[in-house]
Amino acid sequence: MFVVGTGSLGAEIAAVRLLAPYFGASTIVWANTIGIVLVALSIGYWLGGKWADKRPEKEPLCLLALVAAVLLAIVPFVADPMLDLAVDALDSISAGAFFGSLIGVLVLVAIPVLLLGAVTPWALRLAVADSGVSDAGKTAGRLYALSTAGSLLGTLLSALVLIPVLGTRRTFLVFALAIAVVAVPGLRLRRWAAAPAAIVVLILLPVGTLKAQVSDGKVIYETETETQYARVIERTDGSRALELNEGQAQHSIWYPDTTLTGDVWDGHLVLPWAVRADAPRRVAILGNAAGTTARAYEEFFPDTRVDGVEIDPELSEIGKKYFEMDNPQLRLYHEDARPFLRRMGDVRYDVISVDAYRQPYIPFYLATREFFELCRERLAPGGVLIVNAGHPADQDDLEKVLTATMEKEFAHVARDPIEDTNTLIVASEEPIETQKLATAPLPFGLRATADAAAARLDAPLEGGRVYTDDLAPVEWLIDKSIVDYAQGGED
Repeated sequence: MFVVGTGSLGAEIAAVRLLAPYFGASTIVWANTIGIVLVALSIGYWLGGKWADKRPEKEPLCLLALVAAVLLAIVPFVADPMLDLAVDALDSISAGAFFGSLIGVLVLVAIPVLLLGAVTPWALRLAVADSGVSDAGKTAGRLYALSTAGSLLGTLLSALVLIPVLGTRRTFLVFALAIAVVAVPGLRLRRWAAAPAAIVVLILLPVGTLKAQVSDGKVIYETETETQYARVIERTDGSRALELNEGQAQHSIWYPDTTLTGDVWDGHLVLPWAVRADAPRRVAILGNAAGTTARAYEEFFPDTRVDGVEIDPELSEIGKKYFEMDNPQLRLYHEDARPFLRRMGDVRYDVISVDAYRQPYIPFYLATREFFELCRERLAPGGVLIVNAGHPADQDDLEKVLTATMEKEFAHVARDPIEDTNTLIVASEEPIETQKLATAPLPFGLRATADAAAARLDAPLEGGRVYTDDLAPVEWLIDKSIVDYAQGGED
């Protein structure tokens, strides 16, 4: 009971980690996974009770646990091709294949969890038969306490030890091995010992590339950090891109011969000049990733102090190794963006850039009125806030919500629709003027970028709902946008 409890909850944590590189680790993913696990356990309890009454014997119980262990061991191997199919479907906006693949993986995890759930009533039936009905309550309490203690250990082991040290695949295998090892001694046929031996062989196999399918270039580095999956793609033109989790967005770009990217990062360099008349003295980049914007500041504004805030320290190491993130004015802070701003009570920034996504979601607490109030308090006079609003093409619900919420704290808000899937929202207590940007005394290399931004700079979108810390359904909003876009794509 203890080991099965460990495996059940450990598999749940590992399942979320398995899905995260493809779909992120939002509360939606957690809710789906927890829901599937609870349904599977409930059905398992029901079936286990029926099976136990039909065959109140130890050997079939151990065989059931061994089958569950084997199925648990193959989950990460079978899930990979299904998840690849899901990501391909998301790329082409084939909603049926996308949701079908996602459901398939969840069901794949649910089957071994269902069998593990059946162990509980079966073991209880045998234990009560041994101890007698008079001690049924004490026996049930003891077994449930053991199972819950195992679940606690499985949760802590998977989250704090196994996944960071061994990775997702081997986490599944370790729990499968533990269950198999306790199940085999209860079986008469010694040939069943081949099952845990086979799992040991799978554990010893090299993991290899996690997600190596790339249409343009090759994977030169990949890792599972404590919080997410990350990989570096080197393209055929020599450029590099940092992808996180499901790979639907690039979180940093590096070119060997220029710091400009022709993409959203360039807008963070020039848009402050729609308010300001001089170079910023100190900026905060919330969501520094591998340092694309910080690297550009080094070239164009070498005297500007850059505070790069990145919750995942391994991304900073990737930036130093693969993205030339070596700006001497850059100070790295490995913590969450909002607590960082709160802690920097005496510091005032000329620019705060917010680009903290776990694609496609922005953390809800970075999209609320309270957060934007904190940003306003941390800005120096004439300071500028720039928020990158990522969204599916032609879906502007998130931008409207962010705009409406920012307008509650800032006197002036404007938008730069820099990409089909990215809009930079600019906010300040001072007027935001296209003419200022068009005539700003920028370094020569930024002139064309500024002119392009000035041509796009426009009034903000209206019609959004104001989000607060108490009510900010960001994930629901973005999921709705994805579904709406998928339906439009199928039409």
